[in-house]
Amino acid sequence: MSINQETQNNLVSNSHSALLGIQHLLAMYSGAVLVPLLIGGALKFSPAQMTYLISIDIFMCGLATFLQLFTNPVFGIGLPVVLGCAIQAVAPLQMIGQNFTIGTMYGAIIASAIFVFLIAGIFAKIRRFFPPLVTGTVITVIGLTLIPIGFVNLGGGSAAAKSFGASNNLIVGLFTIVVVLVCSVYAKGFISRIAVLIGLLLGTILASFMGMVSFQAVADASWFHFPQPFYFGTPRFELSSILTMIAISLVSLVESTGVFFALGDITKRSIGETDLKKGYRAEALAGILGGIFNTFPYTTFSQNVSLVQLSGIKSRQPIYYAAGFLMLLGLLPKIGAFATIIPTPVIGGATVIMFGMIAIQGIRMLEKVDFSNNKNILVAAISIGAGLGVSVEPNIFQGLPQTIRLIFSNGVVVASLCAVLLNLIIQPDKIKNPAESVKQQES
Repeated sequence: MSINQETQNNLVSNSHSALLGIQHLLAMYSGAVLVPLLIGGALKFSPAQMTYLISIDIFMCGLATFLQLFTNPVFGIGLPVVLGCAIQAVAPLQMIGQNFTIGTMYGAIIASAIFVFLIAGIFAKIRRFFPPLVTGTVITVIGLTLIPIGFVNLGGGSAAAKSFGASNNLIVGLFTIVVVLVCSVYAKGFISRIAVLIGLLLGTILASFMGMVSFQAVADASWFHFPQPFYFGTPRFELSSILTMIAISLVSLVESTGVFFALGDITKRSIGETDLKKGYRAEALAGILGGIFNTFPYTTFSQNVSLVQLSGIKSRQPIYYAAGFLMLLGLLPKIGAFATIIPTPVIGGATVIMFGMIAIQGIRMLEKVDFSNNKNILVAAISIGAGLGVSVEPNIFQGLPQTIRLIFSNGVVVASLCAVLLNLIIQPDKIKNPAESVKQQES
């Protein structure tokens, strides 16, 4: 009798974990599919290519999460984390794909991920060079430089098109924004956590009534497929593209460090250099596999941290379920094809909010900075000004060699370099020991 009771309790526990896993999946799903939608759209992928891209990306999100959950002496931090596409990689990957080839884009992803794997141990030691002043500035610039992409999508996807800014585009885009706003402000608990997903769904339904949605991609998609290495072609390795993605990868590591320590506080676990090193390596392995299977770099999703705290379940079991569900969905192209029918203005409405929230996240990190100190003001002001200036007018470096031009034509890279170097040059006395720096950042 007692054995049966114990089995029943385990079944209830597993059922609960499965439901929590679905919640984690839904919380990150919109962010996961938006990256392939944005990059595939910018590179003019066909519906069949978009279906594959989204499906394999969902699959890789699950696999990347497993790599981080599975602890061993080499990789895996073993915290309840969910991995997804790095949103800060959108603009540079679009730029590489448009200036070179798709193969160059994936070569840069693989090379930068190998670099991260090799320097993971070193980066775990030098994290003190990334205080809230640097990380807050960089994340603010990431959000601000992405917002114009959201607005272009809100208008229809191409500012040169005759239909750009048409009334139907603006109606469905603004309707999506309103839905996300209402769900976030007035809904309770779980519904508020998936406000973006609900906005995408209802915005697409409205667009379908306006004749803006075609289900042909869903009808044409197969029911099942296996991941195919180098689906879009073999990788090509170009120096400026690799250096650009290395810079973006380092920015992602800074962001992931904050998530690791936040989860360490929630789970009452001390996070040391060895943990960080294995966490960085897991993300690097995910990036290498992403390049091989023609997806994207992967990073720890901060939006899932709050779910761990809200649910009160701090074990990895729900995340194992979420990872398994993601991999299963990624093997079913018809499900991935549903994401391709979302009209561009609907995506624009959702991303304007999401990108704005990224900027606000950076501003919140900057609240921890003492701006009564003019040195701090100078570091932030110059870095943000340089990052936004380059994003608005990237042709300012058109007289430089192509390799240098590509690196410095990305506002996030420029802001990151400025913030790190200025912080080191202007106020070296502010570089404190690692534990104190991280404690400040996570407080």
